[in-house]
Amino acid sequence: MSTITHGEHKPKSDQDQKKMALGHVKGAWMDAWLDGVDSECMAQVSLFVTLTELVATHGEDATARFAASLPKRISAGEFSLPRSKQ
Repeated sequence: MSTITHGEHKPKSDQDQKKMALGHVKGAWMDAWLDGVDSECMAQVSLFVTLTELVATHGEDATARFAASLPKRISAGEFSLPRSKQ
């Protein structure tokens, strides 16, 4: 992941950039939700944007290999949020 700096800002670590990006994405989801956009629609559009960016950055073959790894990772619970006990 490349690091873009503006003005006097120090380059951010990969971890810091991911935290910042997550905050921006969560904000966009909240804005869309407040505008009445369904979460399923946001999820599908987000996947489209993500895959488009990955193809532009890494190419179709690398993106296809990444996508092929997803079923196993999903089944293993890598993307599942912990469920709260009520």
